[in-house]
Amino acid sequence: MEVVYYKEYSECLLRDMEMKVYGTQGQPFIVFPAQNGRYFDFENFGMVESVKDKIEQGQIQLFCVDSIDEETYSDETGDPSHRSYMLEQFYYYIVDEVVPFIHNMNKTSLIMTTGCSLGALHALNIMLRRPDLFKGSIALSGYYDSDLFFGNYIDENIYNNAPLKYLNGMSHDHPYIKIYQDRKMILCSGQGAWEDEMMKSTHLMQETFARLNVPAWIDYWGKDVNHDWVWWQKQFPYFVEHIL
Repeated sequence: MEVVYYKEYSECLLRDMEMKVYGTQGQPFIVFPAQNGRYFDFENFGMVESVKDKIEQGQIQLFCVDSIDEETYSDETGDPSHRSYMLEQFYYYIVDEVVPFIHNMNKTSLIMTTGCSLGALHALNIMLRRPDLFKGSIALSGYYDSDLFFGNYIDENIYNNAPLKYLNGMSHDHPYIKIYQDRKMILCSGQGAWEDEMMKSTHLMQETFARLNVPAWIDYWGKDVNHDWVWWQKQFPYFVEHIL
């Protein structure tokens, strides 16, 4: 399996951003790390190994990006307006810099997104905001609103990065609805330890998609399935197999 490390300056974030790319062809995935995680976590926690066969067979290619969560979602004592501004800049980093980078390397027109925990929120949010760029998303154990991180604070940037807010503000005739209906969206939550909030949020997303007539696959795994890498290592290859 070919693995290449990249470090590029981001005009959106005004800093160097790091990335690891696994494989050379196939369906590209942007991989978002879990909260406060790094671009190398997907490898270090066994997630790359769980789909190694698909990478080596040229079926998928993983683009594991870095995060700035410590300046956005996790900076609970920071200025919320600056946190939300940086969150929006991260969105622009992905769509204006990472997506073109992938297209230069992999000519597949539509990209998948994926992530675990907070990475699932990033993955689904980016896909929902720009469905013209993305084929779908595999979101594992995500929380899809802003209140867990920003409390009652809300501004335009927060709204635009909280799927439960903007989807519930979306009319049935919004042009994105028809695009969503053609996309492959998978949301999965366990029902075990540390999954309570994620399970509730996933259920709210299920209700929201049903209201909009968007056929997302919502999957709840057993009461022994915890908010942990050992389960995400099982879930990720299972769902990848179903979208290829």
